[in-house]
Amino acid sequence: QVQLVESGGGLVQPGGSLRLSCAASGSIFSIDTMGWYRQVPGKQRELVARITSGGSINYPDSVKGRFDISRDNAKNSVYLQMNSLNVEDTAVYYCYAQVRRLFSGTVRDYWGQGTQVTVSS
Repeated sequence: QVQLVESGGGLVQPGGSLRLSCAASGSIFSIDTMGWYRQVPGKQRELVARITSGGSINYPDSVKGRFDISRDNAKNSVYLQMNSLNVEDTAVYYCYAQVRRLFSGTVRDYWGQGTQVTVSS
C-alpha cells in the first residue's frame, strides 16, 4: 500500500504565504509525476501545480508567478510554496502522486487526504 500525508494548511490573511508539504510512503519503486490539486464545494477538482521526476513543471494561469512547486525525490516528497494568496485560493488542497509499485511494477495514482487552506482577513 501507498500513503500520501500532507501538512502545512491553515488560515492566512490575503497577501500572505503558506507552504504545503506531502510525503509518500509504502510500497514504492518510483514516482513519476507529483502535484497538487484543489477543490471547493460544488466545483471540480482543479490542477494547481505538477512536477515530473525530470523536473518539468506546469501551473495554470491562476497561480503562475505566485506558487512554486518543488520535490525531493530521495524523500518521495513534494512541496508547494504559495505566495500572494487571495481569497480565491481558499480550498482543500490535495497531494497527488503517480506511483510505480514495488514488486508488481503497476502504475497507479494516489491521493492525500487533503488539507484546508483558508485565505481570509
